[in-house]
Amino acid sequence: MPDKAQDEQRAADLVIVPEVVGKHFLQAREIAQAAGLTLANPDPDGPPIGSIAWPKNPTIQSQSPAPGSVSYRNDSLRIWFRKGLEPDMARKFENPPPSIDWDHATPEGPVQSIELSSHSSPEESAP
Repeated sequence: MPDKAQDEQRAADLVIVPEVVGKHFLQAREIAQAAGLTLANPDPDGPPIGSIAWPKNPTIQSQSPAPGSVSYRNDSLRIWFRKGLEPDMARKFENPPPSIDWDHATPEGPVQSIELSSHSSPEESAP
């Protein structure tokens, strides 16, 4: 429950903190917004939570405040992510990169070679 001393100072509505543990970031963000809260990085000096989570859409490991507790509307719901890449959230490409076989490195036309020689006439080497 929010501090009673602050109750008189804040005009924001009270909301129930939802459970977002085990959810992927994008789904958790929708749940938090529907409840009137904003997901936040637990490190106030760190980057915004969206910049951390956007590329991989990781799963949330823990949250604070706890689910079912009471908070003020528009307050932050701090979240922590699981470490490492999750196989089911591997980045997918619309156009896959070229294969790593040698076919793409083989020239289409005949191979041309140029011989270089270190022999030069005295006129060519004079300044």
